[in-house]
Amino acid sequence: MLRVGLTGGIGSGKSTVAARLAEHGAVVIDADVIAREVVEPGTDGLAEVAEAFGADVLDENGALNRAALAAKAFADDESRQRLNAILHPRIAARTMERFAETPDDAIVVHDVPLLVENGLAAGYHLVVVVDAAEDVRVRRLVESRGMPESDARARIAAQATTEQRREVADVWLDNSGGRDDLLAQVDDLWTERLVPYEANLRLKRVRPPASPVIVPADPTWPVQARRVVARLRAAAGPRALRVDHIGSTAVPGLPAKDVVDVQLVVADLVDADALAAPLTGAGFVQHADREWSDEPVGDEQRWTKRLFSGADPARPVNLHVRQEGSPAWRRALLFRDWLRANPSEVDAYAEVKRELAAKHADAGAVDAYAEEKQPWVNAAFGRAEEWATRTGWTPEAASE
Repeated sequence: MLRVGLTGGIGSGKSTVAARLAEHGAVVIDADVIAREVVEPGTDGLAEVAEAFGADVLDENGALNRAALAAKAFADDESRQRLNAILHPRIAARTMERFAETPDDAIVVHDVPLLVENGLAAGYHLVVVVDAAEDVRVRRLVESRGMPESDARARIAAQATTEQRREVADVWLDNSGGRDDLLAQVDDLWTERLVPYEANLRLKRVRPPASPVIVPADPTWPVQARRVVARLRAAAGPRALRVDHIGSTAVPGLPAKDVVDVQLVVADLVDADALAAPLTGAGFVQHADREWSDEPVGDEQRWTKRLFSGADPARPVNLHVRQEGSPAWRRALLFRDWLRANPSEVDAYAEVKRELAAKHADAGAVDAYAEEKQPWVNAAFGRAEEWATRTGWTPEAASE
């Protein structure tokens, strides 16, 4: 199944998005609904809340009096943590039940108001954030909920910032305009991204080769890569010794194919093979059609690797799973860090890439482009090695 995290600040229009996705056929799991279910009358959750905070948090019918509970539970950090210790495990268990009850071919939208605040983003294939300008949100809260403006602004200020949401957002839906505009964005998201993403995962469909199209450097590439790396870390667990954004999109200012390359390092290829299922589950499909290896440089021996493609049709990813200590593992980090430290080499490399991409634009694949570029890259490795010796660079000290 495709797991989509949906979030947005109060007054952003998140509920409208969830309803529209449900109309398209998504299975919507609402975190707020589950939070209410686990403290319904007769549940052990409600009984434990009453025991911890007193019977006066119940109304005359034995149901939870939320205002009374809030007055006690949010009075200090200790009380809040006590409430969270009661509710969060139950909410998590019920959420897992709902996911388990969902068909394997479903697109599941988990509507979570505090997705960013609780650090949940890496657990989804895709995170969708609904947003609107603060003044627009305040006006909606005042007009639709009768909320005083000061209260509306206070509620907004207490939630995640726009910058924090942008850090985790694979999809940003701007709801500053009218409802029809928002629904059109959701319709496009469903058709162009969610449906093909689910199919790619279910069918284990790898991305076909494409012509080498070089685009100007995108300043958001590192942010996009951080989201990919976070998902890989969550999926791989301790078998991943390190996960790094590598390749041209990891070098500021360098034009590149719009593909994020990531290197996941394991102790040996037994670990790599053990990761095939969890990585696929996280949205990365293995190229299993042949044995993949990195081209040796000089007198190096050939080292095999495992190659995966991201299944998200709107964010191409190449995932290289390599063994720690292999030459290509080291070179990938060295080449990136050397380019970052030498702007003149970035300019020279950019010129080579543009020239060869134009030459092979009609090839329909990157093989010829990559083969003709390799002599320049091999010569650059020599210069990079000299730089590493001079500066004391080591792969272990490379920033991730």
